[in-house]
Order: sequence, then structure tokens, then C-alpha cells
Amino acid sequence: MDGYQVIAGVLLLGVLLVVAGYTARRLLAPRAPTPTKLTTYESGIDPVGRDWAQTRVRYLAYAFLYVIFAVDVVYLFPWALVLRTELGVASLIEVAIFIGVVLVGLVHALRRGLLRWT
Repeated sequence: MDGYQVIAGVLLLGVLLVVAGYTARRLLAPRAPTPTKLTTYESGIDPVGRDWAQTRVRYLAYAFLYVIFAVDVVYLFPWALVLRTELGVASLIEVAIFIGVVLVGLVHALRRGLLRWT
């Protein structure tokens, strides 16, 4: 039961800390709502036109490529560090399959023209 009391205490302390922060901000922060401050602010540009506009999500593919290679690095660095010890053939096969899957993603991106700089 002692473990549960510690967890309950930490949770209660966390909630109290958040409530104390919100209360301090409410009491100490200056409040001067003007019509200018209450308007919508969008990247330094006054919002004009309709509230919905269709945009191209061109950089979504670059974000996916980044995630693929970031995950690749996260898994390969620890494997490379442990490679100094005896891992065995099974580990080598698993990493080869992993790198193969990443290379399939790279080839797919290359065929779609995502890796051109122009």
C-alpha cells in the first residue's frame, strides 16, 4: 500500500503545482483587454476572406522522410555500439531487414521525385 500512497502523493503534488501556477498567473498578470488584443492573430497577417482555405501539404512528404531517417538513426546507433560484442547472425539479419525496409522507403521517395533540390 505504501507504493500507492507515494503515487497518490506525487499526483496530488503535481495537480497542486499546476493550480498554484494558474492562480499566480491570474493574480499577477496584467489584464488590459482591448479590441486590438482580442482580434485573431495569424502569423502577423490580419485574417481576411473566408475562414477556410485549401492549402497544399507539400512538405508533409519531407516530414515523413525525416521521421523515417530519424527512426533509422535511433535504432542503428545503439546497434552499432553493441556490435563490438558478440550479437550473432540473427541480429545481423534483423538489422539487414530493417535497413532494407528503410531503403524501400528511400527508393519510393526517389521515384516520386521527392529528393530533387529544384
